[in-house]
Amino acid sequence: MVRQPILELREMPHPSIRITWKDGVLTGLLEETPTSEKLLSALPFTASAKTWGKEVYFSTPVEASLEADATDVVEPGTICYWVEGRSLALPYGPTPISVGSECRLVTRVNVVGKITGDPDALATIGSGEAIRIERAAT
Repeated sequence: MVRQPILELREMPHPSIRITWKDGVLTGLLEETPTSEKLLSALPFTASAKTWGKEVYFSTPVEASLEADATDVVEPGTICYWVEGRSLALPYGPTPISVGSECRLVTRVNVVGKITGDPDALATIGSGEAIRIERAAT
């Protein structure tokens, strides 16, 4: 009996992005979604940050549709794509419409990934500040 080699299935690493601003840098891991693929294709880009409670958001060159698993409540540090605003939203705590300590976004969003560091670092981003998104070195 001849044995065939066993192919080891390895999980492919998730693509990483780097989020940079004047006073900091964070890394995020992207999930495999149609929106995250569009985001990766649009990198790098720079935008002007806006804040809303404990959320930073900014426009992107990406246009995507709402995905089936879109939600309006996420964990701190979730990387979200806001379809109506064509923006990335990075919540790190309550927004003006949150109930308690939840991260509630203004509408349902596509979840595209998760920040790997401390999302509270986003508190150092001021409205109008330049923010750059690029692919992180692996």
